[in-house]
Amino acid sequence: MHTNGKVLLTSEYAVLDGALALGLPLRRGQWLRIRTATSQARHTWTSRLLDGTPWFEGAFAAGGMLLQANELKTGKRLETIFQGIEKQRPGFWSNQPYLSFETQLEFPREWGLGSSSTLIAGIARWAGVDPFQLLEDTFGGSGYDIACANSPHPVLFQRRQGKPAYVEIPFVPAFAAHICFVFLNQKQDTREGIERYRRRGSGTEKLRARLSELTLLFLQARNAVEATLILEEHEALISETLNLPMVKEKHFPNFPGVIKSLGAWGGDFVMAISEKPPQAVQQYFKVKGFETVFDYESFV
Repeated sequence: MHTNGKVLLTSEYAVLDGALALGLPLRRGQWLRIRTATSQARHTWTSRLLDGTPWFEGAFAAGGMLLQANELKTGKRLETIFQGIEKQRPGFWSNQPYLSFETQLEFPREWGLGSSSTLIAGIARWAGVDPFQLLEDTFGGSGYDIACANSPHPVLFQRRQGKPAYVEIPFVPAFAAHICFVFLNQKQDTREGIERYRRRGSGTEKLRARLSELTLLFLQARNAVEATLILEEHEALISETLNLPMVKEKHFPNFPGVIKSLGAWGGDFVMAISEKPPQAVQQYFKVKGFETVFDYESFV
């Protein structure tokens, strides 16, 4: 089964506290294949990189307890996923034959497009459990990435009374040809960003309300100029909240348009919008050493 990667376009960090957010499911994601094991009396797990190379291999007992792994931290995380399934469906593992699990990423792990959320969404679908609860019991987070993993369309996501809720929307911006996505050649630790957000006095009602408004305004933007003004305010609000420079200010001060951080600030992907011809925009980033650039249609 296949699940989608994701980017968070609006309300980063504040989505944890109930701000309305726009999430984009991506064309690239992760495959999960589960077969009955034919020889060994244990569950086996293999996770493969984009090129098919195994990066994790492990073995688990009938109840999901980790027996061995080439990477202990990942093995323990998978063990908590097995336990999370059992928590929702007591007796689940005692009724299963020994299984062989295999995952295959469609993007490099360092891109930060959802190697964990695509896994949670896929295995929850297979096991018939609530993926949002499984996320809560394992990795934690707002849940927007789970919504994207299972949705064929962009999602409007919001946590209400601590519970995730979302709707799929037929969002294709009129200015899509003026949008590109750029990998900043480094992976950002989302947890570090969240801790900074919490330390800075996160989650004021005023911030949540304005980011929610900007999300809706962005959906209504008719052209690249309107979208740029909306996202510039969004970037300034998060910059002030985190006391961090905006990515454009830090890396691309002469860019003719807006550059919006996607998710955790400081790494992974950014979105750029400019009235300049798409080829000129892509060339701008490549000259600066950022070779991984996608247009909207090939990415989202």
